[in-house]
Amino acid sequence: MIVDHIGLPLSQVAALLEALRRRGETVATAESLTAGLVSAVLTDVPGASDVVRGGLIVYATDLKAELAGVDRDLLAAHGAVHPRVAEMLADGARRRCGADWGIGLTGVAGPDPQDGVAPGTVHLGFAGPDGATVRSVRLDGDRHAVRAAAVRVALEHFADLLR
Repeated sequence: MIVDHIGLPLSQVAALLEALRRRGETVATAESLTAGLVSAVLTDVPGASDVVRGGLIVYATDLKAELAGVDRDLLAAHGAVHPRVAEMLADGARRRCGADWGIGLTGVAGPDPQDGVAPGTVHLGFAGPDGATVRSVRLDGDRHAVRAAAVRVALEHFADLLR
């Protein structure tokens, strides 16, 4: 199971999905540095199809604009790793997949910086029925550790938003 590799208890992911189910809401993702890991973790839980609409893997910068609708001028001015990009990814996932909630992730897993942004820098966007929010974090570890931690932090923060 993908959940095992991320270090997130399956029961925690199941509880998040159940919270969405109780609210009658759905979720979609637009993922850059995690390349679909959030969607994979969510869909590791049986019955996830009730609330998970889908996701966009927008690893390449141009796909952030083409698939998720991130503003090209924003990408040109600030690069792909920026809080506003995470917010627009979340909103793009929500709109393009027809979901109530969107989660967007962008960051640098390493080992090298990207566009002057240090490895471990991660921006998490959340767009929902009442607007959008961004959480920026600095994560430690190698490439795998940063990506796994980004998934954990994103899903933990999302669960907090649903409470």
